Amino acid sequence: MAVRPNAFRPHDYAGAFTADGKRVTVRKEVPQVPAEPGLVVEDAASGFCGAVVKIDIREVTLEDRHGRRRVFPLLPASFLYEGKPATLVVPRAAPKAPARSASGSVRVQGLTARTAQASRIWVEGVHDAELIERVWGHDLRVEGIVVEPLHGMDDLASAVREFAPGPRHRLGVLVDHLVEGSKETRAARSVAGPHVLVTGHPYVDVWEAVKPSVVGIRAWPQIPRGTDWKTGVCAALRWGEPADGARRVLGAVRDFRDLEAPLIGAVEQLIDFVTVPG
Repeated sequence: MAVRPNAFRPHDYAGAFTADGKRVTVRKEVPQVPAEPGLVVEDAASGFCGAVVKIDIREVTLEDRHGRRRVFPLLPASFLYEGKPATLVVPRAAPKAPARSASGSVRVQGLTARTAQASRIWVEGVHDAELIERVWGHDLRVEGIVVEPLHGMDDLASAVREFAPGPRHRLGVLVDHLVEGSKETRAARSVAGPHVLVTGHPYVDVWEAVKPSVVGIRAWPQIPRGTDWKTGVCAALRWGEPADGARRVLGAVRDFRDLEAPLIGAVEQLIDFVTVPG
């Protein structure tokens, strides 16, 4: 019987063995897949298929389309992803956003308060000062700016003269009810100068600059002219004495989002003004 040409072909073993005759083993690379929530994989051993709902360094929890959950160890190449072997790994943590202070500024970590600067911010009363501290306290400590209550605007002009503002000794004043024709507006104009900035908001009292929803009311009540505003508000809302109302209002404020825009803008302006290098 004639043997056809090329009936038997010699095998090409080039690269299959090492110089000492050992077989070369080629290992296929198994990809590592971050087990993000919602990733659908199959456990290769059991055939259970589901979405990732939880993972830690030891195990992963999968949930199938019927809501059944099973926990599997994170073993190499023990899952199928898109039909191919895969090793599930814990996803890398997303970079954290910078921590924010109550005013919305980037919080300075490990802050050591600066020595108080010569410049000052004055506000009308203790409640104004407490509210400013609650929201902008971090920023003020970073800059070394002190907020002081004036206890009224009646002696503003003499107080400013005594303070003697200058390029490195600036003064910012926050005024309630800064509207055209008010006594507060007249007092503000009398002291304005290159080293004195007076800003304010249109509300009768700083409480009113807190959004009503923050303290659980629909709107701030209208108080008749001649009645102390805080006393009238507490009576209308059955909050007790003004001291009780202050605890309620100031205790409800968490950050700048709880305040009306005119107050936020006025305070930010003052902080920028008193922190400008002389």
